[in-house]
Amino acid sequence: MTDRRVSAPHLVRLLGPVDPNIPAYQWISDSIRLLIADGRLLHDTRLPSERDLVTALALSRTTVTHAYAILRDKGYAQSRQGSGTVVRVPGGPASGGGEPLPLASLDDGSGDVIDLTHASPMAVPGLSVAYAEAVDRLPAFVGGGGYFHLGVPQLREQIASGYRARGVPTDAEQIIVTVGALGGLAAVFRALVRPGDRVIAQSPGYPNSLGALSHSGARVVPVTDDGAGIEQLLDTIHRSGARAMLAMPDFHNPTGVVWSEDERARVAAAWRERGVIGIVDDTTARVWLDAEPQVRPMAAHSADCVSVGSASKSHWGGLRIGWIRAPHNVIGAIARARLSLDLGAPILEQLVVAQLLRESDGLADSVRRQLIASREALLELATACPGWRTRVPEGGLSLWWQLPQPKSSALVTAARRHGILLAPGSAFAVTGHGLERWVRTPYGLDDVTLRRAVPIIAQAWAEAKTGR
Repeated sequence: MTDRRVSAPHLVRLLGPVDPNIPAYQWISDSIRLLIADGRLLHDTRLPSERDLVTALALSRTTVTHAYAILRDKGYAQSRQGSGTVVRVPGGPASGGGEPLPLASLDDGSGDVIDLTHASPMAVPGLSVAYAEAVDRLPAFVGGGGYFHLGVPQLREQIASGYRARGVPTDAEQIIVTVGALGGLAAVFRALVRPGDRVIAQSPGYPNSLGALSHSGARVVPVTDDGAGIEQLLDTIHRSGARAMLAMPDFHNPTGVVWSEDERARVAAAWRERGVIGIVDDTTARVWLDAEPQVRPMAAHSADCVSVGSASKSHWGGLRIGWIRAPHNVIGAIARARLSLDLGAPILEQLVVAQLLRESDGLADSVRRQLIASREALLELATACPGWRTRVPEGGLSLWWQLPQPKSSALVTAARRHGILLAPGSAFAVTGHGLERWVRTPYGLDDVTLRRAVPIIAQAWAEAKTGR
């Protein structure tokens, strides 16, 4: 069992200001319940003792005791001998739910394992409240058939507003709401890429995007983009005869590389000169951790590029809402192609995302702090596994480790025996093989869990090196 606890001062900060309109015990119990519902207090987290919380809140012992009793009665807490009061998720937390990758194993991460195959954060604070408010707005949409194949107007305008705020003139007519970013990319590929067309793709890259590109019938042209500069990329654009390029210029998955303003301008100029359609994966553009990059979106440099975004990396993967931003002259073709894939995203989730984007188009501060702590936890692998090297990204959701030996697949196999799921470097190769000197470790899980994973990964690496 993980020894996860929350101190009284930290819980007070999470609770926020007192609600004067309800009894104090109800405010405490309701607030803790919402923290559990939002995933900010995890299953089995030890709550502060009643005495410590009384002191931190400057309330009576009776008030705190009553609040904890309500939580226990409703199944959100449990008293344990020697452990005090611990958080419970009614019915227990659902296992699995990680971002699926096209790996040889179909293991969904359920059971007693630590799943490091998916790079996605925990849910944004306030998610439960956003759903409740969306339900209140839902009656306005139930009078018709419910098919908003381009997206509900409120969300399309909110997404367009976000692009305008970042220096890209955009109106709602340029936005299509999709079922996740992958659904958006599939529609773009279907509309703009013909079977046999050459399409440049960065290697390593995101496996699911590369899979969608391959399924489109494109001839994928890999180009190494490891943060050492874009000269090879520019040369490939000029020499390959490619029709399009799939690019991820912001906190690239898995490398974490961010293109500078100058690099963006040079790539956009090469696209224009060679008639290459830029297809830009914007999914991690707002997932900065240390400082917001002073760069504009690729669409500010290339008016003809198509951008695909999502709420999955910035808010929560379970929302399954993505979007396409495209020039007016191609948005119609993409919309028609999309209808051959699906007929629209769920209305309720669209209303939830519209509300969340109104509050923030990127990570919540509490999520950012958690990701920074989790990144620090996984950086301990540099000490636990001598010879491992990584560039510390200032954002994104994973570390991309270079191994001293080409043993990535062996490491994955050994780690699985010890209850750790990892994806081998080959999963991120455009060709589907190679990159045996690389492994990705996402830091979307909490830092307590990841610190527990570090020595286990180190043990698996020792076994992989010796062939055991």
